[in-house]
Amino acid sequence: MGIIVLLLALVAALPLSAHAAPTAVFPAVFVNSSPEPTSPEEAARLKNMDAALTRALADSGQYQPVDLAPIAADISAVRDIHDCNGCEMDLAKKAGAKYAVVAWAQKVSNLILNINIRIEDADTGQVVKAGSVDIRGNTDESWSRGLKYLLKEYVLRAQP
Repeated sequence: MGIIVLLLALVAALPLSAHAAPTAVFPAVFVNSSPEPTSPEEAARLKNMDAALTRALADSGQYQPVDLAPIAADISAVRDIHDCNGCEMDLAKKAGAKYAVVAWAQKVSNLILNINIRIEDADTGQVVKAGSVDIRGNTDESWSRGLKYLLKEYVLRAQP
């Protein structure tokens, strides 16, 4: 019995990342539906959102982002990873991932934007987590707050 307790204690002490699923976190897409051109600030916000999303997924212990460098050419050949008829699943499998994560921000105007995330099982195509949040204002703070809310309420929230 003492050995069983010791083994259980050792398993419990393992880092969460040992249980994390390999995950392909694809670069986020900016969908500009507004009449205004995409600004350098928006491009920087998208890049920051990418980094924050990848970091949050890794820190959650549920997902382990995989290196996408070996399939970079395949990714760059796709015009829009969030809307490519499931190509993200094939790319995720090619990268050795169990899950595919696609994210996009859509700008309707400088006042109305939304951030979206979808996590899919690469083998079945089933959406396992997804969410969308509208943000008001096109600022660093609104993007950051929107992503944090989306992660907390939809993406990283424990199943009830």
